[in-house]
Amino acid sequence: MLPIRLLTVLLLALTLNLLAQATETAPTLPPFPTLPAATRMTETTVGDIYFDTRSPYDFDMLIAPGADLPAHRSMGRLFLPANASAKRPVPAVVLVHGSGGISPGREMEYGALLAADGYAALVIDYYRPRGMTETTPYLAKILGVTEFDAVADAYAGLRALNAHPAIDPRRVAVMGFSYGGMAVRIALDARVREALAPDLPPFAAHVDYYGPCFQDFKVTRSTGAPLLSFRGGEDASNDLVACAAREAQLRQAGAEVSSVIYARAGHAWENLAPRALNKNPYLAGCTLSYDAAGYPSVDGTPLIPTGAPRERQQRFLLRTATSKTLGPCVKTGYIVGRDEATQVQSDYQMLRFLRRTLN
Repeated sequence: MLPIRLLTVLLLALTLNLLAQATETAPTLPPFPTLPAATRMTETTVGDIYFDTRSPYDFDMLIAPGADLPAHRSMGRLFLPANASAKRPVPAVVLVHGSGGISPGREMEYGALLAADGYAALVIDYYRPRGMTETTPYLAKILGVTEFDAVADAYAGLRALNAHPAIDPRRVAVMGFSYGGMAVRIALDARVREALAPDLPPFAAHVDYYGPCFQDFKVTRSTGAPLLSFRGGEDASNDLVACAAREAQLRQAGAEVSSVIYARAGHAWENLAPRALNKNPYLAGCTLSYDAAGYPSVDGTPLIPTGAPRERQQRFLLRTATSKTLGPCVKTGYIVGRDEATQVQSDYQMLRFLRRTLN
């Protein structure tokens, strides 16, 4: 499973170029599908739910004042503890999956685990609402849907839970895995909350499972919520020095940040597949640095030029042109797979963190 969408631009750019040559047309994003109407929440609402969201695609689009973002429906699966009611509203957790999608052994299983421990849990699916299906090539998925779309869905999920009578809106956390872990950290930025949900109580806690740290958003104001991160010492896709720098920045911005590093763990230790060294790419030695307007650059080279077209399709095509800039930073091979001992430890520490911050 790949944690980083931008790292695969080299391969995807080649695929898209070949496709364009074959068809003499530029590749296009799929349309947003028509999903059922937004779910009307009652105190017994559970299972698959639908809610309104937006798709910013890039960070500058997300934080731009008055940005006219594409609006559409999103979806997720809601787990509810047996004792939840309007008279006894429970805390909740929004779960954001990784770049591989909702994975066996992870998001749905954590939804059930959290519900058994007294928390409502909403597992977001940020792929299907943007036209990505089980048959969509993996590389197309991870370039067609961004971490900023995932953040938008996380906040849209928070809004949906605010309307649920059996959920306490002031005790909602967000937890993400890999790509979703990146989104969890981005959600701590006060600019993001102000853009997506200024009228709601902020997330009360954030949990980042091995979200790569190659992006520097220069955060100066956080929402003030605490963050707990989990990382593996043998996970080459997580640059621990870069992660420490990102977390130090969040502390300076007003967040309480705790980090747990399992020295012998790799990536995605909840994965049902055996632990092994894969050949997937990851980024090392480069930082995507974002300016005050939200435009990224690498070593002073812009990845999105100021005044770039704002249409989602144009931004999608623009990203395929970043391969030359990122190419020297792309490495391959990191450890992924099942590690039961690490999962037992991280589950214990995650639940302890939620009890401290939500109860």
